[in-house]
Amino acid sequence: MYTIFIHSCSFSKIRITDIYKQMALVYFGLGSNLGDRRKNLDDAIDLISLEIGDVLVRSGYYAGRPWGFDSKNDFLNAAILVGTQLSPLETLDASQRIERKMGRKEKTVSSYADRIIDIDILLYDMQIIKNERLIAPHPLMHLRDFVLIPMAEIAPDLIHPVLNRSIVELKTGLSGG
Repeated sequence: MYTIFIHSCSFSKIRITDIYKQMALVYFGLGSNLGDRRKNLDDAIDLISLEIGDVLVRSGYYAGRPWGFDSKNDFLNAAILVGTQLSPLETLDASQRIERKMGRKEKTVSSYADRIIDIDILLYDMQIIKNERLIAPHPLMHLRDFVLIPMAEIAPDLIHPVLNRSIVELKTGLSGG
């Protein structure tokens, strides 16, 4: 069960692609379950705006249980849309630098653990990217309610470039209706 804490989405019917034609549009998923979770997300968003690009839209913050591991610490999650001039791998490197700057230890591939901050690239300019360092769209985003709930707030009609279904359809599919 997720609870919205704040709603700061200021997206109107402007066409973001018209404004940011020279920039890649990147959707990020953010999460924190250690320390002051709200401050951690706020700090991460501020650092993303300084080091990666303009934060164009941000979801509210949603609380939820950990996914893929047991912990007494609930997560606070959000999604943001960023306009950047960085390449996909430069964006990945910058997001990982921000995680380390905020105190995150190296990401693990084999297991999940509590973390002060987690920054995932969900979609990079609607490209399909698969290399040894980055897979986009994020390969598990369609299975995670903590990703789809905030994404459905900021981009409900966005079509997943691999699954060819909207974010809201993917979210509805998780809940069974």
